[in-house]
Amino acid sequence: MLIGIVGKTNVGKSTLFSALTLAPASIDNRPFTTIEPNVGVAYVKAPCACREFNVKDNPRNSLCIDGYRYIPIKLVDVAGLVPGAHQGRGLGNKFLDELRRADVLIHVVDASGSTDIEGKPCPPGSYDPCEEVEHIEREITLWFIDVVKRNWAKVVKLYDPSKGLAEAITTVLSGLSIDKAAVVEALSRIGTGMEHPRRWSDEDVSLFSENLRKISKPTLIAANKVDLPTSRKNIQRLKERFEAEGMPIVPCSAEAELALRRASEKGLIEYHPGSDNFQVRDPSRITEAQRKALDLIVEKVLKPWGSTGVQEVINAACFKLLKLIVVYPVEDPSKLCDHEGNVLPDAFLVPQGTTTRQLAYKIHSELGDSFIYAIDAKTRKRLGEEAVLKDGDVISIVAAKRR
Repeated sequence: MLIGIVGKTNVGKSTLFSALTLAPASIDNRPFTTIEPNVGVAYVKAPCACREFNVKDNPRNSLCIDGYRYIPIKLVDVAGLVPGAHQGRGLGNKFLDELRRADVLIHVVDASGSTDIEGKPCPPGSYDPCEEVEHIEREITLWFIDVVKRNWAKVVKLYDPSKGLAEAITTVLSGLSIDKAAVVEALSRIGTGMEHPRRWSDEDVSLFSENLRKISKPTLIAANKVDLPTSRKNIQRLKERFEAEGMPIVPCSAEAELALRRASEKGLIEYHPGSDNFQVRDPSRITEAQRKALDLIVEKVLKPWGSTGVQEVINAACFKLLKLIVVYPVEDPSKLCDHEGNVLPDAFLVPQGTTTRQLAYKIHSELGDSFIYAIDAKTRKRLGEEAVLKDGDVISIVAAKRR
């Protein structure tokens, strides 16, 4: 699973990336700071099952901090986009192609209106962030349409009426990380009578591609720079304009989050991502400049907004747009452990609707092949292979022993 971070230049994309991952990234107040894609790991935050069972866990594939599980997910931050990017302007198609494998997009927007469409600084409030969203979303859609059109001849060649059009499209566009369900839904949106791809016009392909892009690569808008006073009104306008189109708006301050995480990493404060406050560990170690900076974060971000919003950005992308849930596979449903005695060792992010057998395959292909039944550790009930998992489930898979 991969999350792509997109947006125009100079809106705080690299700062958001670094805040989420603390990986090295060049951060500066100028366009085209990112000249190579940054790839890193962020962490989705969810209540850990250890709370419900009142046990001490031993995570292997994730972290547990104060009863919250932090589950890794891969991020890619691409270079800033400008109008004409899909035609190669700026850093163009080279970086748009980094989005091929993305499952969801986080579109970072300057909610303060202090950078123009080219990413150049301007007086706060003088540029409309709604226009910014429309420009960049259009560039991504046009790029997507171009990719589909370049491959349409392959769809025509591969099309087999006995297998259906969706099968041919899914196969040809596999490099875009698109599943058949998304293709079927996009086809249904443009109506009937479109079965044979040879009969499609350019307009038909464009309309289909636009719908497929919205379904297969949904977008969340990270309304950045909430510490500036011009942001509040613009965020309300962004919500009114785009949430009805299925794009959630999450207010955030990437700069504040990065400052808090770095201070926490240095041991100056105690801070957990998504929290509404922090604690200074030793006031004597804090310089006057650092104290003033922390006070500003409290007054301009944490008090008015409840958090920096950065953790909410990654959580909303996973739970709201991708509709993922967290499940905990264990070997012993009584002791909640694996064969080495690790309690609640793994937390998996899986799509809503995942069945017990599908979970078994996710753990290991042999476990899926030899699946007999599953056990719900909370209820101790046996579950068949078609049982649908719920968020927070702790599941033990019982399989036939291989000779």
